[in-house]
Amino acid sequence: MIAIENLTVHAGAFHLKGASFAVGAGEYAALMGKTGSGKTTILEAICGLKSVHAGRILLHGREVTRLKPADRGVGYVPQDTALFPTLNVRDHLAFALDLRGWDRDAITRRVGELSEMLGLRGLLDRRPHGLSGGEAQRVALGRALSFRPRVLLLDEPLAALDDETKADMYTLLRSVQRLTGVTTLHVTHSLAEARALADRILLLTGGAVVERPREA
Repeated sequence: MIAIENLTVHAGAFHLKGASFAVGAGEYAALMGKTGSGKTTILEAICGLKSVHAGRILLHGREVTRLKPADRGVGYVPQDTALFPTLNVRDHLAFALDLRGWDRDAITRRVGELSEMLGLRGLLDRRPHGLSGGEAQRVALGRALSFRPRVLLLDEPLAALDDETKADMYTLLRSVQRLTGVTTLHVTHSLAEARALADRILLLTGGAVVERPREA
């Protein structure tokens, strides 16, 4: 689960103060709100990329507020995918595993599992410049899931995709969440996207996070 308690974060002139919410273990929650309201700031605080000035972050019952990003067990897909131009798909899927010291045979098996699950088997030797938008998002998702995190954070992963590719990604994301059981928090501006994917819809407004009825 994800539990945010009275979270306060300062980022330049931006201030998020006293935000609290929870996402249950294995749930898929969408986080919505106006541009500049602090949605990405919340994701970055959860995964350790933004310093927390006050409050607590708990992931599956363990406080991680002051832990390093690599110690939190969080997979993160940023809005721009942040793929490395010199690495091919295989290397992206292996990247976090290499950092964590997995042995080569285990990495090879895991890359095979991910490429099968995400439809990447025919793309393993390609670099990012040879990928479509949807393919790049699948690679970024695979990299985030590679080390089997218990929490997955997605920052507007489908915003730049066409409608047909979005529909395919809806199916893929639902399948991945069902197969892995990973607790997921997905930032989006699209109510249709939130309704298609999420068990619950959360709305960040005025620094407070409230639950939004799915049909409102």
